[in-house]
Amino acid sequence: MKAHADQVGGKVLKGDLQDLTKKGIPVSTNDLAEEISASAASVTDMIKKLNEKKYVDYQRYQGTLLTLEGGRLATKLVRRHRLWECFLVEKLGYGWEEVHELAEQLEHVQSEDLVDRLEEFLDFPRFDPHGDLIPDRTGRFTLRTQQPLSSMSIDDRAEVVGVAIHDSQFLKFLGDMNIEIGIQFKILEKFDYDGSMRIVIDGSQPTLISPVIAKNIHVKKI
Repeated sequence: MKAHADQVGGKVLKGDLQDLTKKGIPVSTNDLAEEISASAASVTDMIKKLNEKKYVDYQRYQGTLLTLEGGRLATKLVRRHRLWECFLVEKLGYGWEEVHELAEQLEHVQSEDLVDRLEEFLDFPRFDPHGDLIPDRTGRFTLRTQQPLSSMSIDDRAEVVGVAIHDSQFLKFLGDMNIEIGIQFKILEKFDYDGSMRIVIDGSQPTLISPVIAKNIHVKKI
């Protein structure tokens, strides 16, 4: 299966909007504007330019979808972005909360040879520091089973495999709680009142997780 990554004006779409475009459901201009923190008017101008280049299919009042060519180019952009994030974290020692904006600058380097060498240098990673899939040079990626932490039950054991939000404050907050990719934990309690959870990370004291945090952490059951 090929990756269908989504991009407007250099910004990579996340979460629900990306899921919609994968399913062939047009995304509204207002939703795009909110996603990339831009005005609806400027987003409309960008979309029209991309539509002229056949990168998106834009229908007024109906929304926007990527074309096959637009998806191909966006997948390359996502690949470069996520490989650079790996490089910044693994080789230069940046924290996972620091690398998104830096990778947005580096992702626009056009040399495919450089990107291929970067991938080889990193030993062909399949996931970036936030747990997101990295397409290979053909646009294919490795699938895995994951679910939100909020869906887990008492006494379940799980491993963190990704996050739904890349906001630096959110990631720093997780880091302060010793929650990062690869950590394993057990669900001790789950509160009906608000969906908050108490977990214990191996070797640590129990930690209370809010429902907002729980729904934005991706885990796999172990």
